[in-house]
Amino acid sequence: MSLSDADRATVAVLRASVLKLARRLRNQRADETLSPTQLSVLTILVVRGAMTPGELARHEKVQPPSMTRVIAGLEERGLVRRDPHPEDRRQITVTATEPAAQVVAESRRLGNAWLAAHLEALTDEELAALRAAVPVLERLAQL
Repeated sequence: MSLSDADRATVAVLRASVLKLARRLRNQRADETLSPTQLSVLTILVVRGAMTPGELARHEKVQPPSMTRVIAGLEERGLVRRDPHPEDRRQITVTATEPAAQVVAESRRLGNAWLAAHLEALTDEELAALRAAVPVLERLAQL
């Protein structure tokens, strides 16, 4: 299926809008001294559990040395801990601590509150359109 000119225009606007919205939501952090990458790493660890630095680097699409620096900074703050890998002695796993889980939960709460406050400015028709679009956006996010 080839896209029409109107569909291509929709793609451009949708991409720009989703990126801008994601950026604004990322800025709703419980701890503003954390970078978006640091918060993303904490979120991954809280949601998925312990991972190796290599797995984290692949997930975040950064080079392993960059992830090593991110982990070191988070470890200094007591937000992650390094443990021996359960199956491979040559590796370590990185685990989020309880304070990290609290930061992630509060950041989510702040992001949800920001979004809810801005949804109040929408008309009933816009809210209905957004509700209808959510399953489509979820599907696109999983492709």
